[in-house]
Amino acid sequence: MADFERYVAVDYSGAQTPRDSLPGLRVYMAKGVALPFEVQPPASPRKYWTRREVAEWLVERLEESTPTLVGIDHGFSFPIAYFERYALKRDWPTFLDDFQRHWPTDEDICVDFVLDGTDGNGAARSGSPRWRRLTEKRVGAKSVFHFHVPGAVAKSTHAGIPWLRFMRQQLVARLHFWPFDGWKIPATRSVIAEVYPRMWSSGFAREGRNPHQHDAYSVAKWLCRADTNGTLAELWKPTLTPSEETIAKIERWILGVA
Repeated sequence: MADFERYVAVDYSGAQTPRDSLPGLRVYMAKGVALPFEVQPPASPRKYWTRREVAEWLVERLEESTPTLVGIDHGFSFPIAYFERYALKRDWPTFLDDFQRHWPTDEDICVDFVLDGTDGNGAARSGSPRWRRLTEKRVGAKSVFHFHVPGAVAKSTHAGIPWLRFMRQQLVARLHFWPFDGWKIPATRSVIAEVYPRMWSSGFAREGRNPHQHDAYSVAKWLCRADTNGTLAELWKPTLTPSEETIAKIERWILGVA
């Protein structure tokens, strides 16, 4: 029996500002055994979603009583070397607050403005592209600090983390951020997890979707299938040695990486 009734996948974009309409920002949803469908942005003169709209829409959906699993494709935390360099408390809510103070990308600014020093104080919370989380090494993903290369997740991560903080503040009593709130999922609780679309997108036919649409479609389809056939339950607790688990408690994990 499935643990969730609804599956949402967000193919994220770190371009421009939170108020800009972004063709690379796509949302797909699956319910039951039906195929995932693309969720359109709220009616407005804009053609595509903005990051603010996505965060607010997710809050509205997750306030509902329908158990929902959400996958978002950007980093939710940083490598342990980052915490060591800045002597940060190894606690996710503290990390979110500290990051947002230096990278206030939930305000009307873009990642590039912080990178070049126009806004925020990114220089005081920067990282090395040589740093990778354990989960990134295991799956072959790029560093969350690897900017300006094809397929980089750095911009999306630096644009998206403050919106995770926003959603957590709005839904703290109703939502489980996996694995930050624990590896085990409470019954009937909605969940948000980090995903890596490249793990699944090649396994589904493109059928006319552009790359952003297909990534979101593939994640929604995989989440639904994995929950329905029972394989998802095995993935909430990846195989880690005691030392790896200590690191993963700080860096956290990509759902589906065994």
